[in-house]
Amino acid sequence: MSTSGSETSAPTSLSTARDAQREYAFARVDVFAERPLEGNALAIFPDARGLSADEMQAIARETNLSETTFILPRAAEVERERGVHVRIFTTREELEFAGHPTLGTASWLHLNHPTLRGAREITLELRIGPIKVTFDGQQQGPGVFATMRQNDPVFGEIHGPAAIAQALGLAIEDLDPSLPIQTVSTGVAFCIVPLRSLDVAARLAIPQAVAQAYLAPSDAKFFHCITRATAGSGAEWHARMQFYNGEDPATGSASGCAIAYLVRHGLAASGQPIVIEQGIEMLRASRITVQAAIDGDLVTDVRVGGRTIPIASGRFFLPRCTEFQQAGYGNPQQGRAL
Repeated sequence: MSTSGSETSAPTSLSTARDAQREYAFARVDVFAERPLEGNALAIFPDARGLSADEMQAIARETNLSETTFILPRAAEVERERGVHVRIFTTREELEFAGHPTLGTASWLHLNHPTLRGAREITLELRIGPIKVTFDGQQQGPGVFATMRQNDPVFGEIHGPAAIAQALGLAIEDLDPSLPIQTVSTGVAFCIVPLRSLDVAARLAIPQAVAQAYLAPSDAKFFHCITRATAGSGAEWHARMQFYNGEDPATGSASGCAIAYLVRHGLAASGQPIVIEQGIEMLRASRITVQAAIDGDLVTDVRVGGRTIPIASGRFFLPRCTEFQQAGYGNPQQGRAL
């Protein structure tokens, strides 16, 4: 309220407030989706220059998706030689590699990048190293279909069924007794757990505190549970991946490990593509096309493909760097999350 003769200041306009902030464009896509609003959602920041690692982590918590990616553009000749630099964050940590962020980010570049738009092959430089993503010249359907070649698999520990059943909150009878439980990594180590049936998969509810206590001293970072899909579903295998941030509708890195496991143990033919369905229980149906080759005991040529569909775009408005640091964003011991 003002009185006669007093001076009042004009309210700060929205544009003035924004002028005091930094703006970062973002896009949202659905990966491994056959139609919009399915698959695994991904937030992509096309130009993350100027963001610190703490800011990236805080933004990933804000998007609250399985992963968020940050593209760090550099000179065209460097990108041609080494690939497009991309960092991947979950709500808790930065990852060396993840499948749906790799495929989704490369697909966004294929659709939007000033010099890579329409490219048949795009290389991303991730913490794990360069990953190539290829695009079929005959695109059909919404969005774009792409395939990544993952690193050759490393096969690790064989796990005891009793301990795994306890870690997953299942009875030992819920596990497939004919198949081994084994860690496989093509960049991120997954404990591949074959379940007895789709009924077991439907009631899976992994107690995360118990699961993390098991995983911490093991050679695996996450569990990936698989079972045979329903005949006529269009998929050969059905998967679920539950972790500290809930459940993943589609896990490209785990799917590469899964096909390596299936080929290694004679459950899928060498060099022949099959489909893994995931996200069904979440109503985020995902279809992941996978294949791998085997020569003797060596599994190689692990390929994971799927469709990416653009969904939304917008902007984030962030405080200046000094304000961000003073507020303790990104550091839960100092302040709040963005």
